[in-house]
Amino acid sequence: MTRYDYDLFVIGAGSGGVRAARIAARLGVRVAIAENRDLGGTCVNVGCVPKKLFVYASHFREDFEAAKGFGWSVDDARFDWSVLMGQKNREIDRLQGVYGDLLNDAGVTVFEGRARLLDAHTVAIGDKSWRCERILIATGGRPFVPDLPGKELAATSDDMFALQQLPERILIVGGGYIAVEFAGIMHGLGVATTLCYRGDKLLRGFDEEIRTFAAEEMRKKGIDILFNTDIQAIEKNGNVYLADIGQHEPLAAELILYATGRSPNTADLGLEAIGVKLADDGAIKVDKHYQSNVPSIYALGDVIHSLNLTPVAIAEAMALVNDLYGDRPTPVDYEHIPSTVFGQPNIGAVGLNEAEARKRYHDIDIYKSVFTPMKHTLSGLDDKSLMKMVVRRSTDQVLGVHMVGADAGEIIQGIAVAIRAGASKAVFDSTIGIHPTAAEEFVTMRKSED
Repeated sequence: MTRYDYDLFVIGAGSGGVRAARIAARLGVRVAIAENRDLGGTCVNVGCVPKKLFVYASHFREDFEAAKGFGWSVDDARFDWSVLMGQKNREIDRLQGVYGDLLNDAGVTVFEGRARLLDAHTVAIGDKSWRCERILIATGGRPFVPDLPGKELAATSDDMFALQQLPERILIVGGGYIAVEFAGIMHGLGVATTLCYRGDKLLRGFDEEIRTFAAEEMRKKGIDILFNTDIQAIEKNGNVYLADIGQHEPLAAELILYATGRSPNTADLGLEAIGVKLADDGAIKVDKHYQSNVPSIYALGDVIHSLNLTPVAIAEAMALVNDLYGDRPTPVDYEHIPSTVFGQPNIGAVGLNEAEARKRYHDIDIYKSVFTPMKHTLSGLDDKSLMKMVVRRSTDQVLGVHMVGADAGEIIQGIAVAIRAGASKAVFDSTIGIHPTAAEEFVTMRKSED
């Protein structure tokens, strides 16, 4: 008889935790999983899925405007936030059910409640506890709001998915994925939108030209962007929130959204008490096998701050389960992971940006194309697209591909396969394009003379 109740106990039923739990269970492992909120975690409930639904909704206003150039009259178009929220909630409920079915069908025991570690092998929920051979922490992240007077008056991205009504004006604080995406969503739904960022460019980590170009396109659409602006305090005056930015007049809005990143959700898990080492921001320190310094404790996904992307957490879960219980170790390759920002315009990237490439190699060629997409030759909208390719001259290898424009995420996903396969510029050049598409620009690019 084993001295353990479970071979693997997963704390957190987000994308990574659920994948690890159900795949391990299908391999014959006795698995339990605990979640104190909703199945599916951040991505399903307050992240990727509802955000993308909001992005779709926010595009229609511009599409209706563009339709006029093609002979359509859509003058009576109206938007109802409550309808969108109802539809979104129904879809999220459906997905939560799907996650529950996946776990049940795999034979995973599901517990509702806040799980804590009593020791290196014991998990407790309320007054019940279980002995476990291994424990996996997959609790994801939580929104971060810096410490400033009035911080309790600010909304976070989690709050946006339960918003009862749209404000007339919104002030969004931040310059990363979440801030840029919500700026596009709110503006597209008719909210007067100001984006406030303490830095001088949005989207740190992306190619410099992409960062500049994206901000220019956002401003053309009517989003007000304030760079080098830091909020010092927030106060409420009636139904309006005032953001103190120093010597200038305060910024006024009916809603202030802080989209300043997420922190690892490790508080009150009992990790420190059993000696698990944490980074300064609360992230769990793990080795390449996702094992902490306490041998029975593992962690993956946003809680370890590798790359905070849902597909990365899922890949880490597969790698961990295969390493522990399978016969085919499959370590995660963190090189050339594609990413997209579902802003307006869309932004996609895979591989090295220009600055990164020039740090590694001395012989870099840049290929670039800026153009008006075919749709907008009739739409009347002043939209431009930017496509950029980074190539190492001596080997002809394509090191990175970057794009701002419609469907950038869809296009970059396909190109990511070529980048991971080591495609050369000659391979791109010899590929016959699909005409007329925006994506064919990637197989007809000329070298930039800049």
